[in-house]
Amino acid sequence: MYTTLPPTGMRDFLPKEKEAREYVMREIRNEYKCSGFTEIETSFLENIENLTGGDGGENTKLIFKVLKRGEKLENADFNNLESLADLGLRFDLTLPLVRFYSNNRNELPVIFKAIQMGTVFRAERPQKGRYRAFTQCDIDIIGDASNLAEVEIIQTIASTLKRLSFKDFNIKLNDRRILKSLVTSAGFSEDDFSDIAIILDKMDKIGIEGIKKELAEKGYADTQIDQLLVHSAKLENEGLEGIKEICPEGYENVKQIMDVIKSLEDDFTITFDHTLVRGMGYYTSTIFEITYGNLGYAIAGGGRYDKMIGKISGVDVPAVGFSIGFERIVDLLISENKVTSTDEKIALIYSEQDALAQVVKAAIQMRANTAVVSLYQLKKKLGKQLKQLEKAGYTGYVLYSEHLEVKRFEV
Repeated sequence: MYTTLPPTGMRDFLPKEKEAREYVMREIRNEYKCSGFTEIETSFLENIENLTGGDGGENTKLIFKVLKRGEKLENADFNNLESLADLGLRFDLTLPLVRFYSNNRNELPVIFKAIQMGTVFRAERPQKGRYRAFTQCDIDIIGDASNLAEVEIIQTIASTLKRLSFKDFNIKLNDRRILKSLVTSAGFSEDDFSDIAIILDKMDKIGIEGIKKELAEKGYADTQIDQLLVHSAKLENEGLEGIKEICPEGYENVKQIMDVIKSLEDDFTITFDHTLVRGMGYYTSTIFEITYGNLGYAIAGGGRYDKMIGKISGVDVPAVGFSIGFERIVDLLISENKVTSTDEKIALIYSEQDALAQVVKAAIQMRANTAVVSLYQLKKKLGKQLKQLEKAGYTGYVLYSEHLEVKRFEV
């Protein structure tokens, strides 16, 4: 039985929604390019081994897998479900970038500043602000081990948000090495870190009691759990200075980045947040997120992943990236009525008595000075037709018989 609805978690976009999305995409792309980033495009599909072996955290459980085809599927072991798929849809843009860079490194600059803007897919439960197919807008710097890369990335994202009329947002900054020091100083082993980090990442959703419960269910000792939370509370009180002795390399990294970004603060702030985790297991040091207003989720996030390229190419290359939450940004801009288009959009209305060839020529002439000129045949009720055109986003109209005089709708 046919249905008119898109699959659950997927969406269609009406003309006005699509126009808003294209406006936001254009503004983000232009600001990224102003900072010297260049755009690439990677495949929607990836080999399943790349997706499952790249330390993508919880997202590896949300892969849309593609079945083998033809003889490969016929000869597959149906008792081993994992062996039935050989491809999967990308769940972020970082893993495809790493593969792309490893394959094309000799053709790229020593320090490569990349833009990627495209759709990613996650088989999760859809909810407000969370979809199964959504757009990401990434910038990454590959080949620069210094925290100049973090500074450039953070500054570019901040400038992009300001370009989109966002003010008073906060950049949260942390270092995974600080988190690891917290975990090991509480008596956990380094092998436990990834599991514990995934649980700690839920702090804002399930709170301290929820964290204690999940850690206990994993079989960790109460003394270790209590010590971890004690250390966390200590940092809550002491801030950045509290990590100086626990993790000196993390302290120096965070302090240097914050000192530079603080000098740029105007419509935004930057703060150290030792509870910031980021779910991806591939982050090696600096991690960051951006929060805005009273939203219960971040609108941008990223971090440094210096060991990820080496897993594919065999040679470690330093890398850091930041991604804007495009869907959330668009939803916010629409709800706050901040999506603006300066394009003039004119309807050229003609009657059956007008010579169509001459009308088309007039439209071509008008398009030399006007962004959009669209032809419409005059309806019996002009007033109703004009209301429909205004609702469709037209800024004015021309009646062909009146010598191409533009009459603008009241804004």
